[in-house]
Amino acid sequence: MVRSRAQAARLRLMIPGNPEPSEAEWQALGRAHWRGDPLADAVIDWMQAEGMDRTWPRLEAALAQGLSAVDPQDHALRAYLQATSVTPPWLDAARVRRGAEVLQTTGLHGMMVLRDAGLMAGYQASAINQTLVQTGALHGGAHKRVAETAAWWLDCTADGGMALGANGHRQTLRVRLMHALVRGRLQRSPQWDANWLGLPINQVDMQATYLAFSVVQLLGLRMTGMLISRSDADAVMHLWRWIGWLMGVEDALMCDDEATGRVLLYRNVIGQAPADHTSAQLAQALMDEPLSRPYPWAQALRGQIDRERHLSLVSWFVGAQGMRNLGLPQRAPWYPLMLLAPTAAGSLALRALPFLETPWRAVSRWQQTRFHRHMVREPRAHEAGAEVTAGGAPARKR
Repeated sequence: MVRSRAQAARLRLMIPGNPEPSEAEWQALGRAHWRGDPLADAVIDWMQAEGMDRTWPRLEAALAQGLSAVDPQDHALRAYLQATSVTPPWLDAARVRRGAEVLQTTGLHGMMVLRDAGLMAGYQASAINQTLVQTGALHGGAHKRVAETAAWWLDCTADGGMALGANGHRQTLRVRLMHALVRGRLQRSPQWDANWLGLPINQVDMQATYLAFSVVQLLGLRMTGMLISRSDADAVMHLWRWIGWLMGVEDALMCDDEATGRVLLYRNVIGQAPADHTSAQLAQALMDEPLSRPYPWAQALRGQIDRERHLSLVSWFVGAQGMRNLGLPQRAPWYPLMLLAPTAAGSLALRALPFLETPWRAVSRWQQTRFHRHMVREPRAHEAGAEVTAGGAPARKR
C-alpha cells in the first residue's frame, strides 16, 4: 500500500480536494476484484461447449451483420448483441463525435503519449501484469501489441467509428470477447493465484484500462504542453465512457468528466499491487520495441532515436523512481521539454483561429494512420510475434 501510494504521489498533486475513498468506497472497490463480465463470459462458455471451430464463424458473422445473422437458438450470443446494439440513455452522440475529433487533433504525439503514459507507466501495476505474463506476452512481441492497440484505437476514434455497427463498435465487442476467453483460460490455470489477484481481468483491471485511454492520456497531453478545454476533455471522457460501457466496464466505475476521472484513477492506483520483476520485464520489452519497427529507411538509426525519445517521454511521466520501478535506464526529459513551447503554441493557434482545426485535424490524422501502416509491416528480426492483447487491443490485422 505504501509503495502504491508513492506511485500515485504525483497524480495526487493534480487533484484538488481529498481524493481518498471512504471506507464504504474502499470496500466496494475491493469487491470489484471479484466481478468479471458475465454477459461476455456466457458467450465464451457457449462457444467452448459447442466447439470453437463451429461457433467462431457464427460469431464473426454476427459481429459483421448484427442480430439478423444470429440463430435464435444461440441464446448467449443473441443476448450479447442485444445488450450492445442499443445505446445507454446517457449517451450524447455530439459529445462522442467531439471526443473523437479532439483525439484526432493530437496526431502522432497523442499516440506516443498513450503508449508511454498509458501502456508503459501502467506496467507498474504488477497484479495486472500477471494476465500478460501468464498468456505468454513476455515471449511474444511488444511491436505487435503496440500495432494492434493502435489499430483498435484508430477504429474507435475515427469519424463515426463508435456508431452502432461501425468498425470501432464491432472491434470493441470483439476485444471484450477476447478478454472473456483469456479470463476463462486463466481461471482454469493452476498458476493463477486468485487469493492475491482476484478474478482474471476483473472490473478493477477493466477500469484501469478505461482510465489509461481516457484520463491518463489527457494528463499526458497536458504535461507535454497541449492546452485542452474542459469541454473538450470531458468530451473525450464521454467517448471513453461509451467505449468502456461496450467493453463491459460497470458504469459505476466510470464517469463523464476529467476531474472525477482523476479521482477514480488515484483510487485505482493506490489499490494496485506495486511494481515487481514483471514490471521490468514488460517495460524493457516495450523499451526496445522501436528497434523492431520496419522503418522505410535508416532503420537502425531511427530505431535508436525513437527508443531514446520514448525513454525521455516516459521519464517525464513517471519520474526517476518510476524509471527504477520499471527497470528502465534513467534519461533526462529532453524530448517533452523540447515540445512544450511548440505544442502550447499550436494549441493557442487553434483556439485563436478555429478555422484551422479542420486542416490541422486532417494532417494529424494522416500522421496517426501513417504510423500504423508502418507498424503493421513485418517487424525486423529483433522480436517475434505476439500473443493475446495488451491495453485492450484486438488480435487482428488491418
